Amino acid sequence: MSNKLWKAILASPALLGMAVAGSAIAAEAPSVETLDSASAGSVELAQITSVDELTDVLPSDWAYTALQNLVNTYGCIEGYPNRTFRGNQPLTRYEFAAGLNACLDVIAQIIGVGGVNESDLATIQRLQQEFQAELATLRGRVDALEAETAELRAQQFSTTTKLRGQVDANLVVPFDDINGGDDNTVFTTRSRMNFDTSFTGEDRLRVRLQAGEDNFGILPAGGGLANSTGGSSAQTFDVRLDDFYYSFPIGSRLDVILAANNVVTDDFVVSTIVPFDGPSVADPGAPLLYDFDMGGGGFGAGFSFALTDSLVFDAGYSARESNDSTVFASNNPNAGGIFGAQSQSYIAQLSFLPEGFFSGALTYMHGDGGDGAYTDTYGGLVNFDFGALMLGGYFAFHEEDSGADDTSFQVGVAFPDLFLEGSQLGIYYADIPTYGGNNPYMVEGYYSIPVNQFVTITPALIYGDLDEGDGTENFYGAIRATFKF
Repeated sequence: MSNKLWKAILASPALLGMAVAGSAIAAEAPSVETLDSASAGSVELAQITSVDELTDVLPSDWAYTALQNLVNTYGCIEGYPNRTFRGNQPLTRYEFAAGLNACLDVIAQIIGVGGVNESDLATIQRLQQEFQAELATLRGRVDALEAETAELRAQQFSTTTKLRGQVDANLVVPFDDINGGDDNTVFTTRSRMNFDTSFTGEDRLRVRLQAGEDNFGILPAGGGLANSTGGSSAQTFDVRLDDFYYSFPIGSRLDVILAANNVVTDDFVVSTIVPFDGPSVADPGAPLLYDFDMGGGGFGAGFSFALTDSLVFDAGYSARESNDSTVFASNNPNAGGIFGAQSQSYIAQLSFLPEGFFSGALTYMHGDGGDGAYTDTYGGLVNFDFGALMLGGYFAFHEEDSGADDTSFQVGVAFPDLFLEGSQLGIYYADIPTYGGNNPYMVEGYYSIPVNQFVTITPALIYGDLDEGDGTENFYGAIRATFKF
């Protein structure tokens, strides 16, 4: 074996990295997820009999002769399935050591039949000694990873279920009297634990546990804060089952959801369109037309059907549940049942969600409150995404059995990734729908700041007629901290 050959090998880091198919080599210790994905989709390298089979290796390449000798003499060079060698791909010393060790296995077989002369043996022994430390380190790292992977698999919570959590903390400071009371600063929290299970990789069974405290009557005419429990004060920090549903696909265009509780109206739609839903601190940041439904919240069923790649039709039905055996409810076989509950809600929405700057939806909702009480809502939602600026909102007409019809709307602007990637500065005006003829409104300005992938801080200023829609205007400052894991 000539010195020129070994110099060529040592000067080409990618050369011996391709020596053996399936070599487990890495510069840094991979995560368990990396190991799983690697084992699920490993690249099968193909043995070549001539260097000319490699489409990206030319006779003019400086290492062509070295590659040719390794293929013809030792047969320990392989290419990718598309017959490329990728000789310019950089490798670490650990990778080089692993590739060298693989090639030496082939050479050892040749030694057994006397196919290597003394000079070549001396060179091989020198290389083994030079890379002895790297080879030992590599073996130790692989052994440690195998042990760690086995331990994680043995102690994992579930092979099908992932735990996701979110904690929201709100500090709210009123700048003037609320309902004639004092200007008191309040603090509210909400905690959620989602257990998401998948049996096929495309379905989801969600069980959500929630605890927290109510919003102390903050913004009562506007539905309170966005991330609050929405319950009564008697439920303060009581852990309850907030979501329990199963969603699954049928074919490539139809998704179905079945729920035991707490899934209603906008939970059935693929998008609420407006950019303020989620980042805003006050609940009117979400389109409040979805809250004008009079019922539901128990058993629910719905579907989403993709008519085209950008046109989706959603529909859903939800019926009330109750622990009172005298109430007509979806969980009461003696009074009401699924289709005879005292209150029910229906929704149908057609959404246009292309990759362009415009998205929109048309929505119809019906609420049945029992004893002839009902509501019908007809709405449209739009969002114009110009990249650095988004303009969105909705308009809705609400019809009641009492004849006290109402309209509501929202309009605002949002600036995504302003100053920080993942942030959003937004301001919007919301005319709030009500039962009974009141006319509350609200203006909110907020700035959602991602501290890191787990923590988001959102300061906000909130102004409007937010008590009972009686003309008493309030002004709040608020800060929300959201922790996700």
